[in-house]
Amino acid sequence: MKKQPNINFGAAILFLIFSLLFFVLIFRFVSIQVTGEAAGHALAAKAQQKYEREKTIQAKRGTIYDRNGEVIAEDTISYKLVAILDKSMKPDYVKDPEKTAAALSKAIDLEESEIYRILTKKTEKGDPPFQVEFGKEGRDLPLKTKREIEDMNLPGITFITDSKRFYPNGVFASHLVGYVEKKKSKTNKTDTVGMLGLEQSLNDVLTGKDGKFSYESDIWGYLLPNGDQKIQPAQNGKDVYLTIDKKIQTFLEDSMNKVDEEYKPKKMVAVVADAKTGEILAMGQRPSFHPKTKEGIEETWHNEVIENSFEPGSTMKIFTLAAAIEEGEFDPNEWYKSGSYKVTENSPAIRDHNQGRGWGSITYLEGVQRSSNVAFAKIVKEKLGYEKYREYITKFGFENPTGIDLPNETGGKIAYEWPLDKVTTGFGQGSAITPIQQVQAATAIANDGKMMKPHVISSIVDGDKNEVLKKTKPEVKGNPVSAETAKKTRDILETVVSSENGTGYKRYNIEGYKVAGKTGTAQIPDPNGGGYLTGHENFIFSFLGMAPKDDPELIIYVAVQQPDIDLSTNGAEPVSKIFTPVMKSSLQYLNIEPAKELKANSEQAPEVEGKTVEEAKAELKKSGFEAIVLGKGSKVERQVPGNMYNLLEGERVILKTEGDLTVPDMNGWSLRDVMKVAKLADLKLNTVGSGYVVKQNLKAGSALREGDYLIVELEPPAEKYNEENAQSEEQQEEEEAVLD
Repeated sequence: MKKQPNINFGAAILFLIFSLLFFVLIFRFVSIQVTGEAAGHALAAKAQQKYEREKTIQAKRGTIYDRNGEVIAEDTISYKLVAILDKSMKPDYVKDPEKTAAALSKAIDLEESEIYRILTKKTEKGDPPFQVEFGKEGRDLPLKTKREIEDMNLPGITFITDSKRFYPNGVFASHLVGYVEKKKSKTNKTDTVGMLGLEQSLNDVLTGKDGKFSYESDIWGYLLPNGDQKIQPAQNGKDVYLTIDKKIQTFLEDSMNKVDEEYKPKKMVAVVADAKTGEILAMGQRPSFHPKTKEGIEETWHNEVIENSFEPGSTMKIFTLAAAIEEGEFDPNEWYKSGSYKVTENSPAIRDHNQGRGWGSITYLEGVQRSSNVAFAKIVKEKLGYEKYREYITKFGFENPTGIDLPNETGGKIAYEWPLDKVTTGFGQGSAITPIQQVQAATAIANDGKMMKPHVISSIVDGDKNEVLKKTKPEVKGNPVSAETAKKTRDILETVVSSENGTGYKRYNIEGYKVAGKTGTAQIPDPNGGGYLTGHENFIFSFLGMAPKDDPELIIYVAVQQPDIDLSTNGAEPVSKIFTPVMKSSLQYLNIEPAKELKANSEQAPEVEGKTVEEAKAELKKSGFEAIVLGKGSKVERQVPGNMYNLLEGERVILKTEGDLTVPDMNGWSLRDVMKVAKLADLKLNTVGSGYVVKQNLKAGSALREGDYLIVELEPPAEKYNEENAQSEEQQEEEEAVLD
C-alpha cells in the first residue's frame, strides 16, 4: 500500500510530461501548416531544393574568323586529367602509383618520376589529398589522348571536361587578336576573360551568357517522370569576322620569321592594307608571342603598330612631296645645291645622308630619288612655307589617332615650334607618328586623294540567330590631295624603285609589277639624352610602298629596328626581305595581273565574242595569237584579254564557251597566261616559284568549277630567260628612241 501512492504519483508525472509534449507537437504541426515555415525557412522551398536539380548549360565564346571564314580563334572541348587518391573512394582511387605513373608517362609530356611524385603527395597531416592534378601537361588534353588513357583502365584516373580557347595558326597577328585566361569571379565561377587585343576589347561581345536546365528528381538524382522541367538556353557569344586575310598574314609571318632569324633586330613591325578600303589584310610584329602558351608575351605587351609613335624618317617625304605638288610648288626639273642647308643663321646645318657631301647641283626629281634631306628642307621653307605645310600635316591625319577598331591607339607627337623643328618634320625627324598613321595617310596617295580610315573588324554576327549585328563600311577620312596630285606623286615615287639613283633600286622591284614607294632611315633618340644613337645598325630602317603603281591595290609598311648588320650590309636589306616577297605573293594570290609590257610589234587581239569557236580560232591564228578554249560549247561567250589590249605576237587568248569548262594543259605557260584562265573561270590561284609552268594540280581535260584552287609550279628555263631578256633590251631601245 505504501508503494502504490508512489507509483500513482510517478504515473501522473509521466502523464503530464507526455501530455505537454503532445500539445507542443500539435501546436508545432498546426503552426507549420498555417505558416508553411520552420525555423524561419520556407519548407516548400526546402523540399523543392532537395528534389529539384539544376545544371548549367555553358555558353560558347564567340569565334574570330578571317575575311574568308577561316578560324583564327575558337572555343573547343578539352579535358583535364585528375587522379583520386582518397582511399575512401574504393575502388576508384589510385591503388598502385608506380604502375599508374609508368602508364601515364606514355600519354602526357611528364617524366615518370614527376608523375609518381604527384601521385604520392601528402597533406600536412600525412594523409593523401582527395585528388591531384598534373599541371599544364595535364590540361587542355585532346580527345585522342583522353581515349588513349581511358583504354589503360587505370583505377582513380578520371577527367574533367572543360572548354579551351584554340588558336590554330599559332603566332599569327598575336597582338592584334590577343589571348584569354581563366579567372575566378566573385561567385567562385571560372570565367574566360580576354587579356589583350581584340579578345580584350571585344570581351563583352565575345562572351556569352550561360543557360540552365532545372528538373525534379528523386533522392537518388533520377529524373521524375511527371516532374517539372525548365530549360533556359545558353546565349553564345557573338562571332567576329576580321578584314585579315589568313593567306596574306601567313606570307607576312613567314617573311618576318626569316628576317628575325637572320638579322635578329630589336623590333619589327609590318602592315598590309587594302589601298581602296582601308581594310587591314595583315599586321605583325617582332617580338611576338604564342597565344596558347604565352611564350614571348613578357618581351612586349604593346601592339607596336598602333601604340608606339616614333620618328618615321624619309617615308614622311611622301607626304611632303604630295603637299608641294598639290600647291604647284614642285618642279621635278628645277635644280638646287645638295649637301647641306642652313634654315636660320644660327641653326645647325641640315645635311644629306652621305655625311653632307651631297651630289652637287641636281634636280628636285633626283633629290627625291636620292632621298635628299636638303631638297625637302628647301621645299618646306622656300616652296610651301611653314604655315601651309602645317595644314597638310593636319590634313594627312598625323596629329590624332586614326580611330582604328583596336584598343590603346596613340596619336602623333608633332614638334612644330622652331624653324628647325618645322623643316626636320618635313623629312621625318623631330616629330613622331605611328605606323598605322602612315598607312592611313598613304591611302590618300594610292586611292586618288581619298584617305581611308583603317579598320580590322569586318562584321559582328549573332551565330544563334544568323543575324549581322554590325557591318563596317569603308570610311573616307579626308581628301588631302587631288586625284591628279596622287597620280603624279605615285609616278615620282615609282622612280625611287626603278631609277638607278633611287634608294629603293634593285631591292623593291617586283617582276611584272610597278612599285611606288619611299625608303626610310630614322635616327633613334639616345635614351640617356644628348641627341641620337650612333653606329651603322642604330636606325629604324623602313619602306612604305604600294602596287601596282597605276592603280594600287595594296599598301605595305615595314620597319626594322637595329638589325644585326655589318658595315657591308645596307639596312634596307632586311626590310626588302619582308616587303618584296609579301607584296609579290599577295598580288599573285589576289589574281592582280602583272603590268602589260607593250612592244612595238604588239597588236590588238581581234574581237571574237559571239562567233563560233572555229571562226574565232581561225581569226586569232591569222593575227598571230594562240586560242585556248575553255568549254565544249560551239560559240564564244567571252574572251580574255579583250580587243582593247595590246598583245605580243604568239600570246594566248583565252576563250570561254557555253556549257561546262575544262582544264587546259598549261605546261610552259607564263604566269600572265595562267592568270587569264583563273580570272575567266573564277579560280583561286596559288603559285610556287617564278618563270613558266612545269606542274599544275588540276588535270588537263578535267572539269573546271567556279572557286576551285588552281596551283601551279613555275621555273625559269634558261631559254625562256634569254628570250625575255632579249625582248626587254629591244623594248628599252625602242622606248629610248621614242624619248629621243
